[in-house]
Amino acid sequence: MQEVNDFLTIIDSYIGGSSWFAFLLLGTGLFFTFYLKFPQIRFFGHAIKTTMGKYDLKGAKGDATHFQALSTALSGTVGTGNIAGVAFAIHLGGPPALFWMLMTAAIGMTTKFVEVTISHKYREITSDGTIAGGAMYYMKNAHFLLFGKKINMTIIGIIFAIATVLSSFGTGSLPQINSIANSLLTTFGLEKWITGLVLAFILALIIIGGIKRIVTVSEKLVPAMAIIYFLGALGVIFYNIENIIPSFISIFSDLFTGTAATGGFVGATISIAFNKGVARGLFSNESGQGSAPIAHSAARSTEPLSEGMVAILEPFIDTIIICFLTGLVVLSSGVWKEKYDNIFQYSDMIVLADSYTENPENTKKIMEHITQKKLLPTFTGNLLVRNGKIQNAITVIHSRSVAEDILIYKGTEIYTGEEIFIENGLVKNYPLGLEIRGKSLLHSAPLTTEAFKKSYFGEFGKYVISIGLLLFAFSTAVSWSYYGDRAINFLFGKKYIFPYHCVYVIGFFLASITDTTIIWTFSGITIALMTIPNLIGILWLRKEMPQAMKSYQDFFKKSFPDKKHPRFY
Repeated sequence: MQEVNDFLTIIDSYIGGSSWFAFLLLGTGLFFTFYLKFPQIRFFGHAIKTTMGKYDLKGAKGDATHFQALSTALSGTVGTGNIAGVAFAIHLGGPPALFWMLMTAAIGMTTKFVEVTISHKYREITSDGTIAGGAMYYMKNAHFLLFGKKINMTIIGIIFAIATVLSSFGTGSLPQINSIANSLLTTFGLEKWITGLVLAFILALIIIGGIKRIVTVSEKLVPAMAIIYFLGALGVIFYNIENIIPSFISIFSDLFTGTAATGGFVGATISIAFNKGVARGLFSNESGQGSAPIAHSAARSTEPLSEGMVAILEPFIDTIIICFLTGLVVLSSGVWKEKYDNIFQYSDMIVLADSYTENPENTKKIMEHITQKKLLPTFTGNLLVRNGKIQNAITVIHSRSVAEDILIYKGTEIYTGEEIFIENGLVKNYPLGLEIRGKSLLHSAPLTTEAFKKSYFGEFGKYVISIGLLLFAFSTAVSWSYYGDRAINFLFGKKYIFPYHCVYVIGFFLASITDTTIIWTFSGITIALMTIPNLIGILWLRKEMPQAMKSYQDFFKKSFPDKKHPRFY
């Protein structure tokens, strides 16, 4: 598993984890924000009215209402990223990572407006009468002139569709069930495989029903889960109200300096905060990824821009409201810099070849090692363990912190032996059933769970987060199964959708018992692979947006002459 994670990490460092990808994502959003004169601000009120159905016309083609399409898209975006992803970003990049998540969302409101509008224009009706849309369809059907010849982007569309299938696992299936399983294990002691098996069965029942069953489930789940989580988050924030102002200050004060070591947190650089904030922001709201247009393509609408209006609300609800709440919960509670009892994941471990006490000088050295700035000597050899305690003069780094009070178990028994082999600081061999336990920083869902305990709910806070995560993450898995099957339909035809669903459900189960870090690394790669061709596509078709805005203005004046409206063009 460690070797797999190392391989995936190398790939991710050149794609989703790289600065150029973050600049491409934000740069595209900034370009359209200025090109279209800040549509996320100008059209915000109109977007709300459109979503509520105030401008619906009878006879429009589609399988869902505006609200159902928004709910389905939100159920695909509001998931693990809002609970685990925010905590993971802060764990890696410190408080400034939250700022970059919010910036990604603010700019992403325009990106999503553009990608949904263009995709909706080029959607198709399939042989069974349902609607199919998304970036692969506009790449197939839209033409542009190059040296006087009409050219489309079918090849890029095929690449995008393949990436969508991969991302249906990397975004919608694997990280969602993995976070649910970890949360339910921590809260209720429920074995991961049981959680995976039960939810995989329920997932199969829902997705077999197709888009109509999916939107029916989504429009009920999304409002319920949002209310539960919103009330729970406020319970934490008001309980720690004296920390709200310091939390705000920490977000901005370290923005251009990086976060210094504090508590068990060894610190973070500006680039880490920027890269991880943008990456987690994208994972959360999926602006530019090209996923939401697949859900919005099913909406009943006569004008593509009207559905683009609805899409403006997604990043606002998903990230600026829900993710920001999670960020304040994590920061105000202080749990992001505190160590807790933990079962160590081997892919999160580094074993250093010396004993380092926690002081400013050593903490700086450890941070430089973690960020690959200046490497420390790592340990190679077998760990000598007596009565659960390591006898070697080494330092174990787990979850970017110096691990404390380490005890090693084999099953329920304290372990004694020399069977754990470390090579260049990484665990390479260990007995089956071995667990390394101790105190370290937490990340992802367990970190948010601890934050919810520091509230008016006390220990009951973990139930709020478990229920919220269950609803958030499961609804995301449901929606992404639809995104994946639309891509399969585009690539191979309708007859391959059922086999895809079977593989999707099996992968969903297996991810419940897989290492969390590997899941997140794979997720980052698949998101980038899907996002890059979509950003290229919408930039290439940028001139379609002014045309769509003018068309919508003419349509609106003709259809609703008595309604007030902003100037669309």
